[in-house]
Amino acid sequence: MGVLRTEKIIMRPAEASAALARDYARCAEVTRRSSSNFYYAFMLLPREKRRALYAVYAFCRFVDDIADDESVADPGAMLARWREELRNVYAGAPRRPISRALADNVRRFNIPRRHLEEVIDGVEMDLTRRRYEDFAELELYCHRVASAVGLICIEIFGYREPATRIYAEKLGLAFQLTNILRDVREDAARCRIYLPLADLRRFGVAEGDVLRGVHTPEFRALMAFEADRARAFYRAAEAALPEADRRSMIAAEGMRVIYSAILDEIVRADYHVFERRHSLSSARKLALIARAWGRARLGRGPNWIRWRSKQRTSS
Repeated sequence: MGVLRTEKIIMRPAEASAALARDYARCAEVTRRSSSNFYYAFMLLPREKRRALYAVYAFCRFVDDIADDESVADPGAMLARWREELRNVYAGAPRRPISRALADNVRRFNIPRRHLEEVIDGVEMDLTRRRYEDFAELELYCHRVASAVGLICIEIFGYREPATRIYAEKLGLAFQLTNILRDVREDAARCRIYLPLADLRRFGVAEGDVLRGVHTPEFRALMAFEADRARAFYRAAEAALPEADRRSMIAAEGMRVIYSAILDEIVRADYHVFERRHSLSSARKLALIARAWGRARLGRGPNWIRWRSKQRTSS
């Protein structure tokens, strides 16, 4: 992470356009290099929206990495500088490549500043908290680092119905809970446990067992409980998505089927998350994205699925 530069550079229009193109290319590379599930889902979007989402993802990626990058001497100060840079973005005076690409979109898509600030708030929680007592505490964290991102994304996707904000909120919680289950080993290596302590006590799981990577019957029961919680949020998100906005949420639905499939992989592996990090191959992701695209194009949402199920039952 470099120090944020503060000098203002004046460019001719052609130079500025070329520089902005390079900034967008940088954001796309950050997204692609991370092997993000988002990168595959963004393929479903037209170029303008895809570029905007690359800028959002790159911003979130850089901010999120501050909490985990041991080379950052003072992560709190670095986040403070990113807060200042976010102010620059909304003032129309960004200083960094990623910020310049982001600034090109915050007004175009009317992205509320508070959602981007919430992402920084969530990363700040990682600097001061390594445990969460109950799900209410964890839910606030999940909202900040995931649901806030979803609320940003739907502004870019475009939506008409207010209920779509509920969809984004619930889907973000489902995604982050899936990430928590997948990343138990990596988080434990940093002495972090995101599984609520109240749930650990309920199932008789010792913190030390999680930190040492001990897969016990109690740990399996705990993970099954958390997986059911994640599934409930996936169902709540799908139920909240209005039919009128289903086609505009095609990329979000692509992400939903990918993350749901990762959760299914964890369940099928009997919650053995200490041995390996569960993921999907590129070919599998592309197949899931294609299926989501086909359903969205045909308008086959939950109502269609329920209708088909009723038809099969009556035939």
